[in-house]
Amino acid sequence: MSKCKLEIGFVIILALADPACADVKMDEGTQTACERALRWLASKQNSDGSWSDGGYVHNTAITSFALLSFMAQGHLPNQGLYGPEVAKGARFLMASARPQDGYLVGARGGNMYCHAMATLALGELYGSTGDDAIRPVLKKAVDLIVRCQNSQGGWRYNPVPADADISVTIMTVMALRSAKNGGLHVPDNTLKKAVDYIESCYNPKVGAFSYQRGGYNPGFARSAAGTCVLFLTGRYKAEQIPKAVEYLKKNFKSQEHFYYGHYYAAHAMHQVGGKAWEDWYARLVQHFLPQQAADGSWSRSAGRSPGPVYQTSIAVIILSVPAHYLPIFQR
Repeated sequence: MSKCKLEIGFVIILALADPACADVKMDEGTQTACERALRWLASKQNSDGSWSDGGYVHNTAITSFALLSFMAQGHLPNQGLYGPEVAKGARFLMASARPQDGYLVGARGGNMYCHAMATLALGELYGSTGDDAIRPVLKKAVDLIVRCQNSQGGWRYNPVPADADISVTIMTVMALRSAKNGGLHVPDNTLKKAVDYIESCYNPKVGAFSYQRGGYNPGFARSAAGTCVLFLTGRYKAEQIPKAVEYLKKNFKSQEHFYYGHYYAAHAMHQVGGKAWEDWYARLVQHFLPQQAADGSWSRSAGRSPGPVYQTSIAVIILSVPAHYLPIFQR
């Protein structure tokens, strides 16, 4: 048994890992693959700083995934090789805020998926740079999320407290966690109610999470997201985690929202640490590197994915977890 540090908000605790928290590193081939992917992504940026993918044109969520991929490799606004691209993308997101309430969907429209992803990207940008220009936009976006939580503790497609599902709820919790890590106020009760809702989607018979309350039709992507959020909110000893981790291991190749699922699974398994994370990361490398196209993208269709910008961004984000640049992916 050895000890590794886990950060929850601003409090450092000591947690036990068995075996030692694996010091997983990106090898040269994986680093090169990510660099090729970023060159391709940079070439796809729109003149207004956004990214588009499939039918999602000048979209805040697609733009946010792209920005996170550059940040995952250490590029920040006007810092690093792709500093200019990140700065343009950040300006696009801030300009997308609806004046009356801060809804981050822009002129092209969107939903709470888009708002939550854009809030997360701005939260990570603010946490990494402390840029005062980001804070008021981020605060307004966070306040909207808090106001729109429904009675069950979750969120869904529209910024009104109506029904809820685990997918939108988890995206909003990621955004709130990032903003809180950056020093913005997020009511504790908001996060507590959200985690209660997520736990209500757990199916103990199979050790997996479902789309909505009651545990019906559980799947890999939902389980990866649910496990991820339990870690993010400090519930490291939640009774759901051991069985959910085993479920993820058995369903690594599930095609149900494959990229979306692995975006969350990488974070969850990184928090598990030790041999489990070491083995998981090796599987990621073995799967993703051979799938990369000659132009640097991940363009092979998979699991209802929007398209290659989305897939390439997520591939870079998850392969870059060992680099520890994104605050939300740090232990």
